Amino acid sequence: MDVKGKRFQDFTKRNEIIKELRGKEAREKQHSKGKLTAKERIDILLDPGTFDEIDAQAQPADAGFGTVKKVMGDGVITGHGKISGRLVFIYAQDFTVMGGSLGSVHAAKINKVQDMALKMGAPIVGLMDSGGARIQEGVMSLAGYASIFYRNVASSGVIPQISVIMGPAAGGAVYSPALTDFVFMTNKTSYMFVTGPNVVKEVLNEEVTFEDLGGAPAHAKKSGVAHFIYEDEENTLLGVQKLLSYLPSNNMEDAPQSKTNGATIGPVDKLRDIVPDDANKAYDIKDVIKLIVDGEKFLEVMENFAQNIVIGFGRLNGKTIGIVANQPKVLAGCLDINSSMKGARFVRFCDAFNIPVLTLEDVPGFLPGINQEHGGVIKHGAKLMYAYSEATIPKITVILRKSYGGAYCVMNSKRLGSDFNFAWPTAEIAVMGPEGAVAILYRKELEAAENPQQFKKEMAEKYRLEIANPYVAYEKGLIDEVIDPAVTRMKLIAAFEALENKQDLKPARKHGNIPL
Repeated sequence: MDVKGKRFQDFTKRNEIIKELRGKEAREKQHSKGKLTAKERIDILLDPGTFDEIDAQAQPADAGFGTVKKVMGDGVITGHGKISGRLVFIYAQDFTVMGGSLGSVHAAKINKVQDMALKMGAPIVGLMDSGGARIQEGVMSLAGYASIFYRNVASSGVIPQISVIMGPAAGGAVYSPALTDFVFMTNKTSYMFVTGPNVVKEVLNEEVTFEDLGGAPAHAKKSGVAHFIYEDEENTLLGVQKLLSYLPSNNMEDAPQSKTNGATIGPVDKLRDIVPDDANKAYDIKDVIKLIVDGEKFLEVMENFAQNIVIGFGRLNGKTIGIVANQPKVLAGCLDINSSMKGARFVRFCDAFNIPVLTLEDVPGFLPGINQEHGGVIKHGAKLMYAYSEATIPKITVILRKSYGGAYCVMNSKRLGSDFNFAWPTAEIAVMGPEGAVAILYRKELEAAENPQQFKKEMAEKYRLEIANPYVAYEKGLIDEVIDPAVTRMKLIAAFEALENKQDLKPARKHGNIPL
């Protein structure tokens, strides 16, 4: 056989080795755990036939302690492909190869696609399924993690970064997801923790399961680390596709537009009936959101965490907007530590990627209490205020009902830099709620009244009608227009169109100092 033939034979043999590595045995290992293989995940996520692999034959570095099996790919598949026809870079850790552990070559492969994604202005998606740092490589594996973190920060606000936890992510592996924009998890098969159950048992003598310590429900409901949670891997990957459909590829592009398909342009009468006549009665803010956005389609982010505020993406006349809304169904819509951080992070993401923000306001104030004060609600509430003030994107607020005290200021008020501020006739804008105001303003009269409760009720109603109404703010230019709820969608479409060429120049500085 001539040299050319031998080389082609070697080429074929190498490709067969890679194919066999990802073959039946690997599939059986993963499927037995209720998981897909790294290659199967890529095939589901990307458009068919668009994946091009990079560094498929890279092999692990020589270890200074113990032995490392020489295996092509070093436990991670990297490359690029398309989602809905748009370029995306991707890496998928392969748990069937050395537990998906991260060594220096494994990290270098991830670094390469991180660098390429940044250069090309394309999103990067990491599918994580790894036992953590490769112990045999010692400090080089730790340095590998640091090199990934450094690039996460360099890419922050430039390209969307999405982490999809498809198995374990432990120790240093958890910090890259924490630095990225969105974290997806799958129920019962994905875990994240800095120290695992065995360490917790040894150090604190506490028994805890993998699921309770770092499972998807724990991070979706308690820690707020996970933005999305799904019941199986296929739906998790489809969720990533859906999210990317709302996002631009980078901070220099606009988000992709969608056809409106005959979405309502005229008045939406149902919006008049959602806010109850009783100011203390709850309703679901999502009913309002769905009647405002195109096709009633709303992609909620962090649905299970800090549910007193709702955040997510929708479209108005085919264009992506971010939505921040108080939820009267939970804690009466009060702001607190967690909801302030949740809202602030989302507003800053939208600002980084030129996504206009709509704020739907019904907030009686900040949640009172010792735990909130000692937990730093002042500092955390300031994060949301800072995020709104800093943002230069188009910003519109609609006050549906309550807008009291410092929470009025925080929720994208006019003097905080909002572009358009609308109010429904049901809006109540004041320093505090009517009952609280009457208790202070009429303290002596209440003490002298024959029927204090009746007197308080009457004065509260008077305060609500004369002071806590939208027209005082309207007359002073702090509300641009009091509108019929039915025309809210029409007004918002027109207002956002008017803001398409908005320019908001800020003083030159390296960066501000957000109250972290």
